[in-house]
Amino acid sequence: MKEVYLTKEGLQELKEKLDYMVTVRRMECAENIKKAREFGDLSENAEYDAAKQEQGFVEAEIKELTEKLQHVVIIEDGASTHDVSIGNTVIIRDVEFDEEVEYRIVGTTEADIMSGKISNESPLGKAIIGK
Repeated sequence: MKEVYLTKEGLQELKEKLDYMVTVRRMECAENIKKAREFGDLSENAEYDAAKQEQGFVEAEIKELTEKLQHVVIIEDGASTHDVSIGNTVIIRDVEFDEEVEYRIVGTTEADIMSGKISNESPLGKAIIGK
């Protein structure tokens, strides 16, 4: 797996999500499977099949989060510089609409355009960084 770029806040969020998936969602899945078994014949039990499928999704998410955490590279807040890189906050001027928009360049895991965070691998992120 390639490096996963995260801010300190993003790392904390990822750890919290993994903890939630392991301690809450995994237990919910086990409980759903237990309840579905009580409906009887497993070969014709749609609730059981759905619960097992949900468990598979949860386990896959846990595995993905664990792998990401093993390859984290912390993004330090960018210092004032003329070179833009991951971790920097940039202001882009939209000439057509005469407005300025502020973005922070982060890794793909943390990217959220609605929160003003763009991926270093997105077309805009690559253009800003100059890659």
